[in-house]
Amino acid sequence: MRDIEIRIQNMLEDIKPEQDFENSEDYIEDGLLDSFDVISLVDMIEEEFGVLIDGLDIVPENFVSIKAIIELIDRSGGEK
Repeated sequence: MRDIEIRIQNMLEDIKPEQDFENSEDYIEDGLLDSFDVISLVDMIEEEFGVLIDGLDIVPENFVSIKAIIELIDRSGGEK
């Protein structure tokens, strides 16, 4: 795992330590993250990566996996 993947994994585990994110292909569909969790994750991402995520980007498909979250950070100009 790359550093950014580990950092995101740690954030997910901070939000929902009881969930198994590693074995899920869609965190939203599998019920691992709800809308409140996504908002918490956005706050953590903005602080950790020095990025401002546009409200229009806070949609389920941007939070289905670590890969999708990394792509969102990249599009938002985040620091890795």
